[in-house]
Amino acid sequence: MSSIFANVPKGPAIEVFALTQAFKDDASTKKVNLSVGAYRTDVGEPWVLPVVRKTEISIAGDEAINHEYLPVTGLDTFTRAATELVLGADSAAIKEKRAFGVQTISGTGALRIAADFLLQQLKLNTVYYSNPTWENHHKIFFDCGFTKLHSYRYWDQEKRQLDLKGMLDDLEQAPEGAVVILHACAHNPTGMDPTHEQWKQIADLVERKKLFPLFDSAYQGFASGSPDQDAWAIRYFVDRGFELFVCQSFAKNFGLYCERAGNLTVVQKSGATRDQIHSQLTLIVRGQYSNPPAYGARIVSKVLNTPELRKEWMDSIQSMSSRIREMRKQLRDKLVALGTPGTWDHIVNQIGMFSYTGLNESQVAVLIKDYHIYLLRTGRINMCGLNTGNIDYVAKAINAAVTGVPAAVENKL
Repeated sequence: MSSIFANVPKGPAIEVFALTQAFKDDASTKKVNLSVGAYRTDVGEPWVLPVVRKTEISIAGDEAINHEYLPVTGLDTFTRAATELVLGADSAAIKEKRAFGVQTISGTGALRIAADFLLQQLKLNTVYYSNPTWENHHKIFFDCGFTKLHSYRYWDQEKRQLDLKGMLDDLEQAPEGAVVILHACAHNPTGMDPTHEQWKQIADLVERKKLFPLFDSAYQGFASGSPDQDAWAIRYFVDRGFELFVCQSFAKNFGLYCERAGNLTVVQKSGATRDQIHSQLTLIVRGQYSNPPAYGARIVSKVLNTPELRKEWMDSIQSMSSRIREMRKQLRDKLVALGTPGTWDHIVNQIGMFSYTGLNESQVAVLIKDYHIYLLRTGRINMCGLNTGNIDYVAKAINAAVTGVPAAVENKL
């Protein structure tokens, strides 16, 4: 008897995970992993935030905590704190009860719940996302059933900066009611964010065209070290009266990658529509995974709702963002000192974990094959993979890949 599964085709490898596996299998002592999107310390190790470890121990020792189900839409103290974090404690939308949160399976889950609601309840079937963007944006909306998926220009490869004109020209073609995915800060993968003035131009177009803004906020606080600064664009849109969704992840800014703590913040024009929206979101969650996990949400909730713990968390995100900025400066300076052809100022003009280096696929192939430096074929690198022990090696390798002149790069690992 033949198997019912015999004709199932093998799916394509997910690039970032394939590169990480190749890195693990590589026996070279010079190898560097610049592909995986996770924070690393200056010695290249994962970091459990001290305040997170302290809170974990506190939760584990609290005998009042049990393992009963949470409400379908999550831990209330978590969703309130997450919503306040992104909108601001003095947000009129919160005070007027026009905003609320729903706990999700990290930012990915928030995007999925949002997409399902937009399609099922608002009958919106068109979505625009940046080119380039996080690859899951297309997949999530496609898998939900959106049939009109478009990209808008974002990155100018020649000038290595935001292509604002291209972005606005493309969104000008969007039909009324189209969903537009906007990266709140630390754009993935380019690291290039609009200025405040550019955000105002984007908001003008979104308002005039009657588009629905969906903010993906995966790096609040992690980008600049200031949660308020990183939420500027979202708060600006809310203050202008937009109805919108914000998809929040606490993987990066709390280091809770595997705990999948996320929140979908809903902002409405009137609190009168809250019950309808909340009830439909409840049904979507119920049909997908029934109930959210408590552990990560409890950690985030306790930290954000306890002033002394919150201050410790702020110190941690400032430390992480400062290290990333220092690596940006050092990489740029070393490439300039080596006389590497081209301009490299974009590296320090970008923000957050990722940098779109401007390297092409052939140059990336050289870095992987000859120098054991793993990065995406687009040239995107995770700045956290750089440290004082490998940055000279990486800079010399990039110079060799760009110039085409093999270099006897010294092993600094």
